[in-house]
Amino acid sequence: MSSWKRWRCLTVAMLELYGTAGCPYTRELRESLEWSRREFLEYDIEADFDARERLRSFDETLRTVPVLVEDGKVIQVGWQGRGCVMGWGS
Repeated sequence: MSSWKRWRCLTVAMLELYGTAGCPYTRELRESLEWSRREFLEYDIEADFDARERLRSFDETLRTVPVLVEDGKVIQVGWQGRGCVMGWGS
C-alpha cells in the first residue's frame, strides 16, 4: 500500500448514525449520507440495547434522534432542525 493510501485510510473519520427504524429524520439523514457516499455504521437504539447505552455514554441528556457521531464525538443531533424524541427510562 502506498503511503498516500495509508495516510488517507488513517484520516477517514468513523461515522456512526444512531436512530430508530420509525423516525423519518433518521431515514432522511441515512439517505443524505448514502447520497454523499459517506461510510458509516448505523444503530437502531430501540432494537439494540448496547447501542442505546453507547449513545447515552456520549451524553446522558440526549433524547432526540438521529444522532451522528464522528470519532466518538457527537457532531449532529436531529436532521435539518427536526428529530424524534425518545422516551426511555433511566
